Amino acid sequence: MDTDSDPLAQQRHFWNGWNSENRERSVQDVSLRQAEVVLGWLERLGRRDLNILEVGCGTGWLCPKLLRYGRVTGTDLSDEVLDRARSRVPGARFVAGDFMKLAFDGGAYDVVVALEVLSHVADQQAFAEKVAGLLKPDGYLMLATQNRVVLERFNRVLPPGPGQLRRWLDRRELAGLLERDFAVKELFSVSPRANKGVMRLINSRTLNRPVRLLVGDRFESLKERLGLGWTLMALARKT
Repeated sequence: MDTDSDPLAQQRHFWNGWNSENRERSVQDVSLRQAEVVLGWLERLGRRDLNILEVGCGTGWLCPKLLRYGRVTGTDLSDEVLDRARSRVPGARFVAGDFMKLAFDGGAYDVVVALEVLSHVADQQAFAEKVAGLLKPDGYLMLATQNRVVLERFNRVLPPGPGQLRRWLDRRELAGLLERDFAVKELFSVSPRANKGVMRLINSRTLNRPVRLLVGDRFESLKERLGLGWTLMALARKT
């Protein structure tokens, strides 16, 4: 198929390549921190019988950890990557395709997890509405997305690749998007990162190593509370 004339095929081609070149080789600290937060939220629910849907699961790297809490379905546009995920994570169910067009059972899920997916969908409000429709009453969305302020002001980021959609949100925009269908219980940033300007110095190992020796992780936590993290984390309950 000519991907140039088919935007969805172009996206699928991009994410198959990106996942095989990146996620199948390693999972970076930013993603591991997102997973740490999500697993903490799941632990607080205190259940092991949850029905969990991970949207944009990529290689399925998080699914083995999600399986501790119940049944897991992972979905992603990257069909070739999911073919390999099925053999690596036999305990999870994987569904390849465009999330906005796939037919999942409405009101069937206790938790939907979406890590760095929101900025790559064409209609973000429709995405949030579909997630809400899939959740049970009082079900939870556990979401991570790029922090627009930090990426635009403090980081040099490569332009989108062919087929890669990109629309970052700031904290206010994310809250406004979610509040139509959810009660936002937590919204904060994690993983301070910068490669330009004064924030590059503030986040540098040269500065952070001696500061961490003096105050432990409190300096890192302060930067996260000030909204200086690469990632915005949102815990939202369906209303």
